[in-house]
Amino acid sequence: MKRGMKWMLAAILIICGTITVNAQCANCQNHCAMHHAQNDSTTQKKVVSTELIRTSQSWDGVELPDYLQGRPELVAVKYVFPAGQKLGWHHHPVMNYGILVQGELTIIGLDGKTKVVNEGEAVVEMVGTIHHGENRGTKDVILYMFYLSQNDMPLAVQHPEITEQ
Repeated sequence: MKRGMKWMLAAILIICGTITVNAQCANCQNHCAMHHAQNDSTTQKKVVSTELIRTSQSWDGVELPDYLQGRPELVAVKYVFPAGQKLGWHHHPVMNYGILVQGELTIIGLDGKTKVVNEGEAVVEMVGTIHHGENRGTKDVILYMFYLSQNDMPLAVQHPEITEQ
């Protein structure tokens, strides 16, 4: 092969190689762009942390007691109050708080104080104070409560001797 032909063949191979590489890079760039766009859309969704409550008082404004001594037992309970239903009079010997996820709950203290908890709200229950809860609404109340207790300690003490006031 003549020297000029070798140059031309080499130039053609270089050009073809460049076109092929550029085509592959374009495909890669399109794929990478799609991949990055997908990743960007998932990284844009971030965990959102919303503090619902931070307090050292129950809903009636009374200071919470000191922590119990000894090993804690954490308890989570889901309560469902059908419309028109209520819990009997009771008190809690342990600290507890909850999140109302559906409905509207009315809490009434024996002293007459009342607290209405709405959907999405947090509530810190009274400790050692007699009260009860009522669903005065038209749909079920769903309430998640979290107790800081100890082994064999009741979460609530019922007071059946108290009649409707």
